[in-house]
Amino acid sequence: MTQLGFHLPSLLVYLVNFLLLLGVLYVFAYKRILNTLDERSQRVKDSLDEAEKVRNDAAKAQEEVKQQLDASRQSNQEMMQQAREAADRFREEEIAKARTESEAFLERARQQIQREQDSAVEGIRAQFADLAITAAEQVIDRSLDRNAHQDLIQKVLSDQNSK
Repeated sequence: MTQLGFHLPSLLVYLVNFLLLLGVLYVFAYKRILNTLDERSQRVKDSLDEAEKVRNDAAKAQEEVKQQLDASRQSNQEMMQQAREAADRFREEEIAKARTESEAFLERARQQIQREQDSAVEGIRAQFADLAITAAEQVIDRSLDRNAHQDLIQKVLSDQNSK
């Protein structure tokens, strides 16, 4: 062994020194290092748990927001449908109202036309009656031949036209 470069007493001293150093490190440093590593491991685990919790909370919040958006979209669609229906009803009511008003206007116009027509006919009848009475008075006042009757009618007509 000495030829290999090992000296047994030195080797024993080195071994004892190593074991003493290992014992001192175990007593003073190893427990602290293990505690520090355990604490760090626990902090990492807590951080991972917290991150998982935050991720789950974010997923829940995202799902709630999605549900709220869906509900608001559906509500908006319902309101739009109600607005369309109200607009359709209003338009139909206005059309019916306009139709009723136009029919009433037409009926009033027809009645006015009929009254004016009746008034015109009545006026013509009155004029014709006056004309007939005037012609009869003149015929009665004198009895004439056919040519005289024709002249008399022409005279009465021309008198009436001049009025």
